[in-house]
Amino acid sequence: MLSSPITSHQRVGVFIDIQNMYYSGRALYNKKVNFKNILETATSGRPLVRAIAYGITTEEAHEGEFHSALAKQGFEVKTKPLQQFVGGHKKGDWDVGIAMDVLRLEPKIDVAVLVSGDGDFIPLVQFSQERGLRFEVMGFRSSTSSALIEVVDNFTDLSENPRRFLISDRRKSHPTAPIKRPGPRIV
Repeated sequence: MLSSPITSHQRVGVFIDIQNMYYSGRALYNKKVNFKNILETATSGRPLVRAIAYGITTEEAHEGEFHSALAKQGFEVKTKPLQQFVGGHKKGDWDVGIAMDVLRLEPKIDVAVLVSGDGDFIPLVQFSQERGLRFEVMGFRSSTSSALIEVVDNFTDLSENPRRFLISDRRKSHPTAPIKRPGPRIV
């Protein structure tokens, strides 16, 4: 897509699909995603109108800490519980919620930055572009829909700079010291 150039006066809205990015970082690199650096890169010196991170809550204890950390970094965090169906199927996504927020904020922003690789957002991107909104996506190329990459005004491949966009998991256990065995017994 032919796009308008990035300028310093463009007002930016950032919309992060936490689950999509979390599981991509885990699956591809076995690391966590650095959402603070993603937000900094997404704005690129442009004024930030709003940054929203969308998450699913489960029964894991560390989720609250994680969501609090995101809030301290400047994100509005929206959560909803994981849906569990009678047959055991589980579902948790924010696609419609993200789309609604982009449309609600459209009059107040010039650029929407979606941080997700989900191709389900293509109709939202196209509709928003028809209405004059610049649409950018950030994601890991190997887990981002190629059709989504083709329709956006700009794609930032987080895989090109893993040191900036990924962090090691501090919760990993530390190796234990080697066990000392007595030397051979001399008689």
